[in-house]
Amino acid sequence: MNYHDLALTFGWIAVVLTVWGSGAQFLRILRRGTGGVSLGTWTLFTYMGIFWTCYGFDQHSLIIILGSAITLPFQAGVALHLRPWQSWAVFSRVTLYSALICFAPVIFWGWSAGVYGAGVTMVITRGPQLVELIRNPDATGVSVPMWMLSSAALLCWVVYYEDAHLWAAFTSVLCAGLASTAIALLALQRHRQGQARLAASAALVQP
Repeated sequence: MNYHDLALTFGWIAVVLTVWGSGAQFLRILRRGTGGVSLGTWTLFTYMGIFWTCYGFDQHSLIIILGSAITLPFQAGVALHLRPWQSWAVFSRVTLYSALICFAPVIFWGWSAGVYGAGVTMVITRGPQLVELIRNPDATGVSVPMWMLSSAALLCWVVYYEDAHLWAAFTSVLCAGLASTAIALLALQRHRQGQARLAASAALVQP
């Protein structure tokens, strides 16, 4: 197997992991409800799914198309469960942001500009979670496996985009992957610290 074939394999793995992650989130919403889930974030994810699907068609890449188009119904499903028609202001702001940062640059400067905008957006959506973990030692509710899955999927995309010489996508996804990895590692550390504190408290109360 040469490097190109290996990169294609990583691309297909990225598709599987991306679909798996989005599907798992959708099922979680159905089972546990929408408490704590952000309409703005999932509306943004939906627009990103549309953007990357269009980008896949432009690049004639079945891998990019499937990785985005299959996850799009899950992303839109979560957003619809959050009833955007009841929070029109949030929905409108996210729509305007996506139009200005991702879609408009494609029209005026080409796909690379739009992809960089999408990369900025992907990092921004991870920013609040990372800041919260830095500020708050309690990581209850933060799923380490899900963030690890996100990191693995994005880093597989990095290999695929590098081989395809799609450098805007490579840079954007790499930055998002590093942010997801940082969240996963920090959440893991917080969970371990919490378990250590519980163990210490249990030891103190034992006779």
